[in-house]
Amino acid sequence: MDNNNVDMSKLINILSHMDKKDLEKGVGQLSNILSTNDGKNLVNQLKNTMNNNNGHQ
Repeated sequence: MDNNNVDMSKLINILSHMDKKDLEKGVGQLSNILSTNDGKNLVNQLKNTMNNNNGHQ
């Protein structure tokens, strides 16, 4: 659990230093990717990986 907290704090730290326009552009690109079939497959793979990792801790 601590690793997830550290990763989230690093992510928040990175996001806090990003320019608002760059952040908006990146979020828009991510949204476009996730709305495609490849994006849906990626989300499913991440869910499966997270479920598998939760069972092995």
